[in-house]
Amino acid sequence: MSKITAAITAVGGYVPDYVLTNKELEKLVDTTDEWITTRTGIKERRILKGEGKGTSDLCVPVALEICRKRGISPEEIDLLIVATVTPDMVFPATANVVTDKIGAKNAWGFDINAACSGFLYALDTGARFVESGRYKKVMVIGADKMSAIMDYSDRTTCIIFGDGAAGVLLEANTEGYGLVDSILKSDGHGREYLHMKAGGSIKPASIETVTNREHYVYQEGKMVFKYAVANMAEAAHDIMQRNQLTADTVSWLVPHQANKRIIDATAQRMGLPEAKVMMNIERYGNTTGGTIPLCLWDYEKQLKKGDNLVLAAFGGGFTWGASYIKWAYDPK
Repeated sequence: MSKITAAITAVGGYVPDYVLTNKELEKLVDTTDEWITTRTGIKERRILKGEGKGTSDLCVPVALEICRKRGISPEEIDLLIVATVTPDMVFPATANVVTDKIGAKNAWGFDINAACSGFLYALDTGARFVESGRYKKVMVIGADKMSAIMDYSDRTTCIIFGDGAAGVLLEANTEGYGLVDSILKSDGHGREYLHMKAGGSIKPASIETVTNREHYVYQEGKMVFKYAVANMAEAAHDIMQRNQLTADTVSWLVPHQANKRIIDATAQRMGLPEAKVMMNIERYGNTTGGTIPLCLWDYEKQLKKGDNLVLAAFGGGFTWGASYIKWAYDPK
């Protein structure tokens, strides 16, 4: 019997209409378009506007687009995994809310919180369910409404993040296409450099925590940058070595879109030219769990069956990793 692998059979994505440009941010904080662009590569980011709108509202159009492209109904989905750090609520899981909103009545689901590495963690987890043979159609979505936890008076963080979502459908494959290998890592000591100070069980929400602005992203940028450059690049290099991949045989690097300098360092470690690097950071900024699948969504028409893709990410916690995917279909 041929080995079952989990292949990506459809991709969907969604970004909100509202565009927050660097020029607009110049009016909010002490920064400039040139400063942001030269240090991050970001020109603009999308923001989800509207009362009562949450991460599930980013996920719904993604899920429906995936179903439309694949020619299936939401009722055919067996499992939905959402990678997010900005769930609609602490509970229930955003995945549960999404299944209800799209009518996926036969699906169960859960969320994964691994910050910017969340999609890699969720993709590997979803693949295991497909490989087991028990589940035929597993949807994995990375989504974050980062504007909900952003302090727009903090110039060190508000320039980086945006809102967006994208995802994939995983199905069984016996021809060797799909997720081939993953290297996933974490190191909890990194939590002190990138986290949210309040809102969890250690420091529940109170008048004091709100007054002290402790419900926003806190980041020590220099330390995070240092660890990200080293670990994301090393994971991508290691996945290549473990699978006998070379710069010639890798078709694309699909990197987490946090900072162009981190992306460049990863590509350099892999020996890849810029032409083989997926990049959309200038338009979306860092959408956390959404960055990698948004790249797949943007570049889908350029992908060919058999292409070797290396996905790489680094996130708060710290979490990081890389995955090797053999693409399963030609442009449609």
